Amino acid sequence: MNQVTALKYLSGFGNEFSSEDPRCPNSLPEGQNNPQKCPYGLYAEQLSGSAFTCPRSSNRRSWLYRILPSVKHEPFKPYSQPKSVGGITHAWDNEHPNPNQMRWKPFKMSSEKLDFIDSLSTVCGAGDAKSRNGIAIHIYCCNSSMENKAFYNSDGDYVIVPQQGDLRIQTEFGLIDVAPNEICVIQQGMRFSVDVSGPSRGYILEVFGVHFQLPDLGPIGANGLANPRDFLTPSAYFENKKEPYSIISKYQGALFVAQQDHSPFDVVAWHGNYAPYKYDLEKFMVINAVKYDHPDPSIFTVLTAQSTRPGVAIADFVIFPPRWSVHEGTFRPPYYHRNCMSEFMGIIKGSYEAKSGSLPGSATLHSVMTPHGPDAVVFEKASNAELKSEFIGKGAQAFMFESSLSMALTKWGNETCECVDGDYFKCWEGLQVHFNGKRDPEAASE
Repeated sequence: MNQVTALKYLSGFGNEFSSEDPRCPNSLPEGQNNPQKCPYGLYAEQLSGSAFTCPRSSNRRSWLYRILPSVKHEPFKPYSQPKSVGGITHAWDNEHPNPNQMRWKPFKMSSEKLDFIDSLSTVCGAGDAKSRNGIAIHIYCCNSSMENKAFYNSDGDYVIVPQQGDLRIQTEFGLIDVAPNEICVIQQGMRFSVDVSGPSRGYILEVFGVHFQLPDLGPIGANGLANPRDFLTPSAYFENKKEPYSIISKYQGALFVAQQDHSPFDVVAWHGNYAPYKYDLEKFMVINAVKYDHPDPSIFTVLTAQSTRPGVAIADFVIFPPRWSVHEGTFRPPYYHRNCMSEFMGIIKGSYEAKSGSLPGSATLHSVMTPHGPDAVVFEKASNAELKSEFIGKGAQAFMFESSLSMALTKWGNETCECVDGDYFKCWEGLQVHFNGKRDPEAASE
């Protein structure tokens, strides 16, 4: 575990940042990006997160000033994860489609020594990394730190959602501490390493081809949901280590490894608007109904990765935080639903108010047009509950990865993870017919 403890962050979402490690003051070049000789004998290197010609509003790049450029490494060779894990895959056509409601019991921790990268297993996904359009959902269950090993994703961005165990993520831009109920976004091409202090488990949403942004607020106005100032980006921190390092690359859904003789985390200073960041879900400003009916879950969107169709996301990251419920004359849990989007849900802590039996570390998947909604127990209880002001979800946090793409399960997600709850469908078996041909005057508001 890296011994630096007092981490400092830069505040804001998508800002134009600049940062220097205080051990090397004035290490950023003055007035230009690529001088003939950089301060301290550093190399200048640009990391581009968008095409050079993207409009200024969506152009993403950062300049890194480092001890050695990242090009200095041996050739890449195929890298294999341990056979005990499902591993990373984008082979969506290998399994027969499965339209059923899916629930996974808490994903299993391994007794085998596994670091963050070696423990990754893909549950489901859609699209294609080669054509830069799609998503993948992964689970990590690790128990050891990455030792002299760094990883970068050539295919897309990661949203890392810890459920158990704190992570210290060392990036080229600096250090990030991420705890359960926080998220971290590591964007395409950024090298990072993960330290853990014990068994750690969490979820990862990967998107190809686009970056996450804050959702538009529309009639909500200027403030609300995730506030930009609550997103934190690391400040520059470098290490000057001359020792063997393994650099693992995810490229077109496959893993490769290259060896080099120095640390990749040697960036002394950097500036730009393309950087990793973290966010504390506790800071989310909840918007909700204050009179009647249940609004669509889009009001709980933290981040969105938009497709080329207006208002349609390749992926949304949505949370269901603790909040007041005050609706009048309303069935308060989420309504029964068939959706043109796919919905993958996980539980970080506590329980989800619309589903009994879902535990922290578990997950559900309701694919395109697969019906879902409250189980029988929740329906009966909510249908007959006294409608008073109630604070729901205390001590709990559920989230959803929602996508316009139709999810395909991997063999690991469908079978070999040995966590599939084959009895999930039974939670709706108890739903009763209440229809009697007569209108109950108390069943709806006058």
